[in-house]
This record gives sequence, structure tokens and C-alpha cells, in this order.
Amino acid sequence: MKSSNIGGQAVMEGIMMRHKDIYSIAVRKPDKEIEVKVEDYKSVMKNKKILSLPIIRGVFSFIDSLVIGTKCLMYSASFFEEEEEEKAKKEALSGDELTKYEAKQKKQENVLMTITMIFSVVISVGLFMVLPYLIASLLRKVGAGESAVTVAEAFIRIVLFLAYLVLISKMQDIQRVFMYHGAEHKCINCVESGKALTVENVMKSSRFHKRCGTSFLFFVIIISIIFFIGFFAIVPVKTMWMRVVIRVLLVPVVAGVSYEFIRLAGNSENKVVALLSKPGLCMQKLTTKEPTPDMAEVAIMAVEAVFDWKVYLRENFENAEGEIKKAEEAEHTAGEANDNL
Repeated sequence: MKSSNIGGQAVMEGIMMRHKDIYSIAVRKPDKEIEVKVEDYKSVMKNKKILSLPIIRGVFSFIDSLVIGTKCLMYSASFFEEEEEEKAKKEALSGDELTKYEAKQKKQENVLMTITMIFSVVISVGLFMVLPYLIASLLRKVGAGESAVTVAEAFIRIVLFLAYLVLISKMQDIQRVFMYHGAEHKCINCVESGKALTVENVMKSSRFHKRCGTSFLFFVIIISIIFFIGFFAIVPVKTMWMRVVIRVLLVPVVAGVSYEFIRLAGNSENKVVALLSKPGLCMQKLTTKEPTPDMAEVAIMAVEAVFDWKVYLRENFENAEGEIKKAEEAEHTAGEANDNL
């Protein structure tokens, strides 16, 4: 499978797709029309040389994903949360008043996005990094040593993560997001396996992908366990509060290393790498669901807004022209059918 370097994320009733310096958001609106928005991708780190450094680039990539992901989620939600009263208020404003009002709303959205991101990071670090250690530390009351506490911490962290995924997967709204997540993976897998980007081909493709964020989070947990065991074996830290602080400080390093592994997995067919990727792929059974054809249509539009899949197929696959021709014929047939309605 040839890597296309496309990355994405499911949002509310839609999908974000990113390729190089641009990203798109395709959303199925309440009226069933698909809205597609394309924007430039701007990293929080402007220095290109720093962004090319292993591990460090992973830290900034994680931050960028958090920023853009939150922004896209809020954008997609805006199609479903705007009240009739809000619409009427906009319609009643004049040109200048409307401009000022929208600028104020934009500022409020930016503040809300920042608060949401900070809250998300604090909760994630607290729940999956700090809490497991605090629970495991209770074993010291029965005479357990540091090694036993660290192993118990690892077990508790994995259990908490799995319990969290199972719990949110039961929520109806989240289930639809997971279906769009499946559509996103299917779309990328379709292109990277040399197939034309059609709804039929997308639906036949796998909903599991090695570059998935779920796999990234899984490796964050596993690598954090290795880091913590190794660090505290070399550097004995006696006070509990200092152990907690060190765990928090090591989070960026853990994220950077995890990013490098996911990056390797997405560009390698090595059997060892494939074997190490399997636990993350298994966890995607919880975070992806089989999508409907109309969800695949949204994913296709998101990809086509930022990526020329026909050029990609021609550059990487011998049977590209045949695939493209079949797709164009199917598109032509569908167009004629719509004209006859």
C-alpha cells in the first residue's frame, strides 16, 4: 500500500481531511446538502527546520492536530446548533452591524476553543497519566515497592483507556462520529490501495488504518509505560508530588516518540512494524464503525477538495488508467440517471 500522506478526522456529521498545507471540512447539513470548506494549514511552529526534527515534530504535530481538530469540530457543530432566534437576529442587522456582530462571535468562538483545548488536555493528562499513578500508589500501604506500583499503574492506565472508549462508543451521537471515522479510513485506504475514489470502492475498503489517531493514543499509553519504568529505575524519586510532575513533563516526549512510530507504521510494510501496529488496529474496532454510502460520499468530497487522487494513482499504480476510466464511466452514468429524474 502506497502512503498518500492524507490525514483526517471525523467531525459532527462530516469529515476533515488534510494534505500538505491545506485541509478541508465536508459536512452533511440538516438539509442534506454537503458543505465543503477549504483552508490553509498553519502550524503553531513556523520554523520549518524545527518541524523536520524527529520527536520534536511529533510534539508540534500533536498540538496542531488538537487545534485544528477542535476548530473543525466547532465549525461542524455550528450547522446544528444555530437557533432560529439567532438566525432572525442576523437577518435584522444591517451590513456594518452584521460585520461587527460576526467579528464578536468569532472572538468568542476563539476564546471558547482555547478553553476547550486547555480543558481537554488537563482532563486527558489527569485521567490517563496522573490518576493511574495515584491509584497504583495505594499499593504502598500494603508494602508494594516502586516496581510493583509502576506495573500496576500500567495495567490501570490501559484499563481506564479501554473503559473510556467502550463508554463513549455507547453514546448515539458518538456512534455517528465513529461511522464517519470509518468512512474517513475507508476513503484513504481506497486511494492507497490503487482504487478509484468512488462510493462503491470506498465501501469495499477497510475501515482500519495504521496512521489512525486511536493507534497514536494507544502508543502514547504503551510508550509512557516504558518511559516511566525506565526513568524511575534510573532516577529514583522519593516524593509523590515530584513523580506526578515528572510524568506530566514527560508527556510531550512520549507524544513525540509515539508520532515517529505511527509515521513509520504508515509508510512501512515491515512485518515487525505490522505486528506492533496490530493492537492499535484492534482498538479501532471501538472507534470506527461501518459507514453508510452517503457518509462515504462526504469523505470523498473532503478528499477531492485537497488531493488529486487521479494524479496519485497514475504516479503509483500500473492499472491507474483503467481505474480512472471506470470511475469516469460510473460518474457519467450517474449523471445521466439524475438528468432523467
